[in-house]
Amino acid sequence: MLRYIKLTLSATALLLTSACSQNELQGEVTVLRLGHTLDTQHSVHKAMEYLGERLDYYSDGTMSVVIYPSSQLGTEREMVELLQIGSLAMTKVSASPLEGFAPEMKIFSIPYIFRDNEHFWRVLNSDLGNDLLSGVEDFRLKGLGYYDAGSRSFYTNDKPIKTPSDLNGLKIRVLNSPTAVATVRALGGAATPVAWGELYTALQQGVVDGAENNPPSYYLSRHYEIARYYSLDEHTSVPDVMLASLPVWESLNEQQKIWLTKAMEDSVEYQRELWKTSTQASLEKVKAEGVTVITPDKAPFVEAVKPFHKSFEGTPIGDLITQIKAM
Repeated sequence: MLRYIKLTLSATALLLTSACSQNELQGEVTVLRLGHTLDTQHSVHKAMEYLGERLDYYSDGTMSVVIYPSSQLGTEREMVELLQIGSLAMTKVSASPLEGFAPEMKIFSIPYIFRDNEHFWRVLNSDLGNDLLSGVEDFRLKGLGYYDAGSRSFYTNDKPIKTPSDLNGLKIRVLNSPTAVATVRALGGAATPVAWGELYTALQQGVVDGAENNPPSYYLSRHYEIARYYSLDEHTSVPDVMLASLPVWESLNEQQKIWLTKAMEDSVEYQRELWKTSTQASLEKVKAEGVTVITPDKAPFVEAVKPFHKSFEGTPIGDLITQIKAM
């Protein structure tokens, strides 16, 4: 039996999706609608636009992508449910919350398991990475590919994070993922899940003392206006995942699936290059805005999470950690 996550859809999402069902034929064009939560300046949004351009090219204009950015169709969780019922064709989610669908996805929320960016992409492009993507199919979802979301680091309102002990007593916003919560707890912080769209206000009102994310997200969200310390501890590397609705995917013919797959591959390569430029530019911009950027010694952080790693021994996740470290 298929399992579903129970979500509450916003009225806006319901109105929009009821007016534009997916895999919609407009004349001779198959229109795929794609929703996401990011700013239009984000590299992932630009990569999605490129996905649409490449799909138009491969299909000779018979397929197109219409993008709804900036949470127009709701939160990530709401859009995932729209995919499950076939009312939205595609969306982007962070890999961490997907552990609610495919438990193995929690591997990305475990800190310090990737040696560097090259190691990270070697894993994603391997059979192991493909197996993780296919694990969501039992939930009426289709994993299309991974986008680079860099490494997540802590940013805080009033206290710089130089060692794990600096996190003691601080309320840190995390993704809605049990493993992300456990990671921050392992480092000494008080993990507090908050929706991305609500985080600016939560920082402003002191609901949380800080958060953790990559440089482009920190900059484009304008969280640096409140959280003035950014510590590049780079504790996790959590990719973004492009998902398609399995009902929509199955409604495409084999040639259309090939075109969409090729367009996604092109989009991933394009976004990886954009990401490198965006990361460096974001760090330079927040420094120019007066943010204190800290490059801490990672050794104490790595040491602090060793018991957390050990807790997975003898489990499927422990086996994944061993495979990843051996790559």
